[in-house]
Amino acid sequence: MAEVINQNSLNELSDEQLIPLIIQDRNVFVVIMARYKIKLFNYIQRLTNIGDDDAEDLLQDVFLKVYLNINSFNQQMKFSSWIYAITRNQVISRYRRLASRPEGHAVVLDEQLVGRLAAGFNLVDQQDRKNIASVVSDGLYRLKSKYRDILILKYVEEKNYQEISDIIRKPLGTVGSMLNRAKLELKKVIDRKQIL
Repeated sequence: MAEVINQNSLNELSDEQLIPLIIQDRNVFVVIMARYKIKLFNYIQRLTNIGDDDAEDLLQDVFLKVYLNINSFNQQMKFSSWIYAITRNQVISRYRRLASRPEGHAVVLDEQLVGRLAAGFNLVDQQDRKNIASVVSDGLYRLKSKYRDILILKYVEEKNYQEISDIIRKPLGTVGSMLNRAKLELKKVIDRKQIL
């Protein structure tokens, strides 16, 4: 790259503005990695129950895939949606490879994230805050992955419908339907658990 760009000016650029710079100078990719490392690491752990080392390995696979496919980034989409879609696909691929030896997994959520998710279900009134994390986490674990994924994207990762649509590659209307169905399924699971 003929013109040297300092780190501060790179940090001020949007993800989409960084793409052409990454194509010109691979060292610029470090900015993307720094922006998404913690977000994607947490997202991986919310979708799975793998240890930190395995999550870190999976994250490195994600960054490698993003870097190798940066030229195919669709400018019509938000970069954050694209990188989350790649992350989700890497998680799915990993679990397909491990299907012969499945691992149980629970979704680990902190109190603030549980509060955000529970607000949509009026669960705070039904359970005291101490038990709600366990109830919601267990409920998410029992859901089909397509429902668990969409609830995590909406309530934990705070993605809007368009971003979710881009990540899971489903039409916008389908996202709304899936989200409503996922909420109903989670409510059923939680109600069954409260009876037991």
